[in-house]
Amino acid sequence: MAIKIQSKIVSYDVAKQDEDDNAAEQALALARGQEPESNVIQMHEKLERPEMLLGSTYKIKTPLTEHALYVTINDVILNPGTPHELRRPFEIFINSKNMDHFQWIVALTRIISAVFRKGGDVTFLVEEMRSVFDPRGGYFKKGGKYMPSLVAEIGDAVECHLRMIGLLKDDGLDPHQQKLVAEKRQQYEASVKQAEKNTAGDFPEGAQLCPKCTTKAVIKMDGCMTCLNCGDSKCG
Repeated sequence: MAIKIQSKIVSYDVAKQDEDDNAAEQALALARGQEPESNVIQMHEKLERPEMLLGSTYKIKTPLTEHALYVTINDVILNPGTPHELRRPFEIFINSKNMDHFQWIVALTRIISAVFRKGGDVTFLVEEMRSVFDPRGGYFKKGGKYMPSLVAEIGDAVECHLRMIGLLKDDGLDPHQQKLVAEKRQQYEASVKQAEKNTAGDFPEGAQLCPKCTTKAVIKMDGCMTCLNCGDSKCG
């Protein structure tokens, strides 16, 4: 289609094929009601903090401290209302009545917040924090999970949050491992039922364990230790 030029040409440039393709893609995205890729906001350190952020608070109660710690992680929503909408961690705060660890906790939260705002893959923080060991020894939290230090448990809270917002994926067990775990669980439940069955009889309280039938049914009768379950007796 011919285009008539109405004004004087003062300069010109040769358009490249890539630039034409990018312009066409952006025009097509706008026609479909989508945001062009060039307008998609990515997480970076110069991103201004919004007036309001969504956050989650995690309670940490350990045997190392008398008072609980409360870990709050606030998230920023990028490109809201578009197909490119993302929820990313923006800052972290840790609060407690115990002021013994105040100095290093403030330093830790500022460093983690700076890494969050930097953007990119921030999931490496979890492994780094969980690799910190307390020279005094770790502890087991509720559920039997071992925590080598307080920093490691803060890292566990960060991991829980990253999984919630979708930054970390739970790979889970493969079918072979799931089958093995199911078999072990069945064996354990069967052993528990057998133990309950062996101890559910009407044997006297305080009876001893029989070496023959492994039942707590051995009592002293007529001066001889006798099992009320299988009849085994040291007197013959």
